[in-house]
Amino acid sequence: MKHVRFCFSDHVLDVDLRELTRAGEGIAVEPQVFDLLTYLVENRERVVSKDDLIETIWDGRIVSESTLTSRINAARKAVGDSGKDQAVIRTIARKGFRFVGNVHVQADGATSELPQPSVQPDEPQHRPLPALDRTAIAVLPFANISGEPEQEYFSEGISEDIITALSKLRWFYVIARNSSFIYKGKSVHHKQIGEELGVGYVVEGSVRKDGDQVRINAQLVDVATGSHLWAERYDRSLADVFAVQDEITQAVVAAIEPQLYAAEDFRARRKTPDNMDAWDLVMRALSHYWRVTRQDNLVAQALLEKAIAVDPGYGQALSLLAACHTFSAHMGWEDMPKAVPVAERAALAAIRADSEDAWAHYALASVYLFTRRFDDSIAEFELALRLNPNFSPARGIYGVALAYSGRWEEGFRAANQALRFSPRDPFAAIYYGVAAYCQYVGRNYDEAIRLSREALRQRNDFSGGHRVLTAAAGMAGQYDVAKAALHELHRAQPTISLTWLANQMPFEHPTEREHYLEGFRRAGLK
Repeated sequence: MKHVRFCFSDHVLDVDLRELTRAGEGIAVEPQVFDLLTYLVENRERVVSKDDLIETIWDGRIVSESTLTSRINAARKAVGDSGKDQAVIRTIARKGFRFVGNVHVQADGATSELPQPSVQPDEPQHRPLPALDRTAIAVLPFANISGEPEQEYFSEGISEDIITALSKLRWFYVIARNSSFIYKGKSVHHKQIGEELGVGYVVEGSVRKDGDQVRINAQLVDVATGSHLWAERYDRSLADVFAVQDEITQAVVAAIEPQLYAAEDFRARRKTPDNMDAWDLVMRALSHYWRVTRQDNLVAQALLEKAIAVDPGYGQALSLLAACHTFSAHMGWEDMPKAVPVAERAALAAIRADSEDAWAHYALASVYLFTRRFDDSIAEFELALRLNPNFSPARGIYGVALAYSGRWEEGFRAANQALRFSPRDPFAAIYYGVAAYCQYVGRNYDEAIRLSREALRQRNDFSGGHRVLTAAAGMAGQYDVAKAALHELHRAQPTISLTWLANQMPFEHPTEREHYLEGFRRAGLK
């Protein structure tokens, strides 16, 4: 009978002796963890499902998700891996796990090498990876073209920060830094990178420092076609190098996010509706969600309900469905008492599915806002922003939650941050509307009029912008403006009335409700 050893990196997994060593030193591994690791290594050419593991390691007994997670984490620790890096044991979302380390097998002293692709000496030693069930992105190390080697830390820091920030989106799989940085200083075709890392998109760029000024170029590339989906240049002063690094990271991620959704929507459209999986359906839904119209919101809801029918535990579909309903109710497209309970059920289910998903907490925060649980709402918005500081929609709607609570100056700052971080955001009109409402609460009516007009310049069908313009013009005594704004408001939101405003808008303080209603009364609303 052959004596089998699996060798990877500086580890040896001896199946017969049930030993795991690293550089010749023994590693203590629980029997169940050893069995799990052995099973993953032996089945390294495929994705191993959770059901496979439960059937093999636990003999089909019922085990909790936390038990399985703890065993996977222990296996990763034993081989020097982590859930963040996933260089050896990779989680394939909603599918299972795969051992992706390079392995060769020793049997009775003989070594059997796994077939490797032919590569040039200066090329990264990676086998092409199978496609993941969600789109993956690689952020390459930004090139330092300053001619100053000591500036390497800055260009690498930009790349690492973008990797961290993109990882918080949760909609996409982002390749770990250790994998993408092997291409540093190498000229490699995008298609090759896509094959070797299993990614659909690459983010790359360059950094040029000149005195106290820095110029950063960044671009997003579709590796299948080689086409540039987005490119931007940023010129900044280096007065505070770390603040500049943070600002650039936020700007790049905020700009990239909608481009990725648009690209994925285009890819999904090539499939027939019956041939789309839950991920495709959610990507389609996101593209409609960002268009900010009543019809698109309805289409997004239908796509998300279909995705949930395919995968009832799909947290991202649940969180986006909740966000669709609360946003629709706030815009006056959907009846609030009907929308909010549906949104609450979906948001709570999303958090149960993934408590680290910023979208899930954003959705629940919106639910709490419209059920007038203000402290809970603000806490959930702040949690969403801790999970993903670049999440502009959460920051913008956080601003309106603060304003409804009377904290209009903080709300105004949040709205301005959303605009600064994501100036080309499809929700930019909403952020201007939030800023306008904050100024209304602060009794700065002329500024509220200016900001609401900017919101309407970007989206003339935005009912929230028409509402603030109507009330602010009424309070400012600009009755002709108020009358015209009210006419447009009726067009954008035919159901508008003083009763609707009093019952549907989540004011924390009765005085603020009366202040808002008074602006509409002066404008002539009944």
